[in-house]
Amino acid sequence: MSRIRFGAALALIVAMTAAVGGQDPKKDPPKNDPKKTDPAKVDPKKVDPPKETPKPADPNAKKFELKLEKDKKFYQEMTTSVVQVIKVQGQDLTQKQDSTFQFKWTPIKQEGDKWYLEQEVEGLKMSIDISGNVISYDSSKPDGGVTAGNPTLTQFFKALVGAKFTVILDKNQKVEKVEGKDKFIADLGAGSQQMDTLLKKIMTDDALRQMCDPTFGLTPDSPKKPGDTWKKESTLDLGPIGSYSVTYNFKYVGPASEEDKKDPAKKDTDKIEVETNLVYNAPKANPEGLLFRIKEGKLTSTNPTKGLIFWDTKAQRIQSAEIGISLKGELTVTIGGTDTKVELNQEQKTKIVSSDTSFKK
Repeated sequence: MSRIRFGAALALIVAMTAAVGGQDPKKDPPKNDPKKTDPAKVDPKKVDPPKETPKPADPNAKKFELKLEKDKKFYQEMTTSVVQVIKVQGQDLTQKQDSTFQFKWTPIKQEGDKWYLEQEVEGLKMSIDISGNVISYDSSKPDGGVTAGNPTLTQFFKALVGAKFTVILDKNQKVEKVEGKDKFIADLGAGSQQMDTLLKKIMTDDALRQMCDPTFGLTPDSPKKPGDTWKKESTLDLGPIGSYSVTYNFKYVGPASEEDKKDPAKKDTDKIEVETNLVYNAPKANPEGLLFRIKEGKLTSTNPTKGLIFWDTKAQRIQSAEIGISLKGELTVTIGGTDTKVELNQEQKTKIVSSDTSFKK
């Protein structure tokens, strides 16, 4: 905007210079000639800077705006698979984690250019395998289907199901505010002082805004035409856990191909490609009240692969998205005053699917 204003001012100076005729003040002024005393008429069309003709809208450019209607619910399921190989003191420790979150979204009201939505965690499936020791939870089964595992984690999973937030979107459909954080932390941390302390430190307002984004930050902010590319960057600060800097590189491919449409759900969709780069940095502050500390370290993504996003052109929301991230690096973790170096290789795949009907069984 500053360059536009400067350009307009410069154009005005040039126009005024041209209007005075470029006379030299050192020369004697011209003698009055009765026949030539009338000043020349100034044609305003020649003085005023030309107006820019607005460019017509590109018919091939499409908007990717979330369509919302009061009380018209929609549902999302997010599945994440993580495989970590952690090397500690020369020994490899393999951890596998599979999680499925089922969300219900209810547009509550529109006030001016803002939308209020309720987000509810309808269901949760979790499986954590640490070198053959399995902790599992499934909200669709009685008592979570837990046969063995960590009681603290099991209680944590149970508290997640039914959690509700009020999400406020601004006029650009960005998450402006999320209400319900205090109750969420109180419910999750109940019965565990250590968990309560950790949640209060990592569950910042910014972290919650990113977590509760109904488009997951995967849609463009302006109309795009096939072949257009754009980039989004964000940082998620998790306090004593560290921070993540994420860069998404997008490309709007265009309508889904005939091969894509073999999946009936992708019949009326547009296709977007995305490459994700992630950098993890250790926390700068020394946390208090925790049993561990990530003293130093850095993780970076390697071999980025193209993820795919399919936008439902009729429902006007993400139909599905699949994104993969590979991480590699080292951390120094301090427990009980002892530093331990940890080498980490991690593969993560995330899939998101939207629907008019609930995924809850």
